[in-house]
Amino acid sequence: MKLKIEGAGDIERALGQLARGTAKGVGRRAMKKALKPVADMADSTSPFTVKVTSKLTPRQARGARRDRGRSKVVLYVGPVQPDGNGAPHAHLYEFGTGPRVQTTTGRFVGAMPARPFMRPAWDANRAQVLATLKRELWNEIEKTMERARRKAARAGG
Repeated sequence: MKLKIEGAGDIERALGQLARGTAKGVGRRAMKKALKPVADMADSTSPFTVKVTSKLTPRQARGARRDRGRSKVVLYVGPVQPDGNGAPHAHLYEFGTGPRVQTTTGRFVGAMPARPFMRPAWDANRAQVLATLKRELWNEIEKTMERARRKAARAGG
């Protein structure tokens, strides 16, 4: 699910005054803080470790090519294995499966009911994510500007 902030002209102008790399870092830090409640709630209701990350499996990365860009900041919330790689069977847990039958023997091997953990976490925290993102973006912009002022003062004096 994509989240786009529109009408936040002051934030956009403030980010535009920063170097692109700096602005992306500001956005990344703010997004991590804003998405943490979603990850925490999903993590508490699933057997998987759920994290905010920019990593995708190669297959997911191919599908998300349009999300990439020089001035875009993209983070994902999702299940990962302890080593940080994607959890390839998490979608089966989230959405469930229909009846499964082995094709060679015809033996019934079960069905898995859906046990959603990501969608409820997102639905419960969607409004909070947007409010936190706006607040954290301003905080990060102010911190970055203050660091730049201190750096300029050291260089000048």
